[in-house]
Amino acid sequence: METQDGADLCFPQFPNISCKEYTSLGTELKLSQIILSLMSLLIVALNLLVIIAVFHFRQLHTPTNILLLSLAVTDFLVGLLLMPYEILRLTSCWFLGDLMCILLACMVYFITSASVGIMVLISVERYVAICDPLHYPTRVTVRTVKLCVCLCWVCSVCFNSFFVKDDLINPGRHSSCYGECVLDVDYTLGTVDLVISFIIPVTVIVVLYMGVFVVALSHARAMRSHITAPSFQLPVTAAPKKSELKAARNLGVLIVVFLTCFCPYYAVSLAGVFETSGYFAGYLYYFNSCLNPVIYAMLYPWFRKAVKLIVTLQILKPGSSDANIL
Repeated sequence: METQDGADLCFPQFPNISCKEYTSLGTELKLSQIILSLMSLLIVALNLLVIIAVFHFRQLHTPTNILLLSLAVTDFLVGLLLMPYEILRLTSCWFLGDLMCILLACMVYFITSASVGIMVLISVERYVAICDPLHYPTRVTVRTVKLCVCLCWVCSVCFNSFFVKDDLINPGRHSSCYGECVLDVDYTLGTVDLVISFIIPVTVIVVLYMGVFVVALSHARAMRSHITAPSFQLPVTAAPKKSELKAARNLGVLIVVFLTCFCPYYAVSLAGVFETSGYFAGYLYYFNSCLNPVIYAMLYPWFRKAVKLIVTLQILKPGSSDANIL
């Protein structure tokens, strides 16, 4: 590496092996820094409301809401860890060391895979609720859902650790100079990770929700037939409840938004065109973590009631956890 001006180096004490620091951020880079910082704060605040609401109010301790809580935790970690990591890595010299660089980079893989896994669990939960309502109360319990979420995180950590084990053992091996934070995954391994972590789960989600859609459509037709022909008796014991169909619709919106935001991120990873499309795909990926609480506010009255109680500090009153917000 050529000798550089010491005033412009990340670490002037290493003049021959130190990266250039950002002495003057360009307008585009400054704007990105401001947008990401504001988005990070918004993601943390909004998802913290979801976490407090579901955790505090006992009426919300249902399998569906436990899954929403788990998704909010992953989104919260995106705003708390991943976005500050990206801001620091892209707009300044990295001063936290090679090990912290690799650990935070690994968190990107862990959290992303866990988010996809939780979306699969949401699809499975809705499929059982709509397509097999008689067995839903016994097959899908709060305890079962909590166990599945824990397994989802364990599998995500174990699976992705395999792809980054070399960097964990020898952190900084891809860095060309001090002040740089780089994680380089082999293209073949990255493709395998793409297939297992995204393509297969997305296929499962689509197939399950197609099944939900078919059953919901059949139920709607049966209801219309029941109205036009009173003598026809609808087997209501085997039909999904109206509330379950509404929940399936709401969660379907959540999944569609999730896939819309995540597909460009994985497409860019597969195509390897980070220079031209990486920023947009990354922003869209982060934006999804901000959108989820907004979707809850639009579709779930209980969330709006819970936020009101949280903001006005009424949750600090004795017995507030037993409040009726449904």
